[in-house]
Amino acid sequence: MRVMVIVKATKDSEAGVMPRAQLLAEMGKFNQVLMEAGVFVDAAGLQASSKGARVTFAGKDRTVTMGPFANTADLISGYWIWKVESLNEAIEWVKRCPNPMPETSEIEIRQLFEMEDFPERAAEN
Repeated sequence: MRVMVIVKATKDSEAGVMPRAQLLAEMGKFNQVLMEAGVFVDAAGLQASSKGARVTFAGKDRTVTMGPFANTADLISGYWIWKVESLNEAIEWVKRCPNPMPETSEIEIRQLFEMEDFPERAAEN
């Protein structure tokens, strides 16, 4: 199964505070371990929401809201895509991760849909 491991934004990440060299080195080592274990698929950090936009859909209407966005707890500052056997395995990997922020932070794990999750679509292929 594939999971998206979501690093939640903080006030510092939204302010554009870059990670310290030590944290970057620790994350690099952690990513290398993930790669060697065959877990790592993809990863990236995201710029602050002040450099982004949201598009709201209401029927045929589209409304664009330019960042920054107020509720930091709802924002993402980075992600990984991992291939794991179970949610428990993903949890164990996250517990080994260096704290991605200099303050208290949160990482969310969400399972990605696969083609076999859509039986009618899988039958077409």
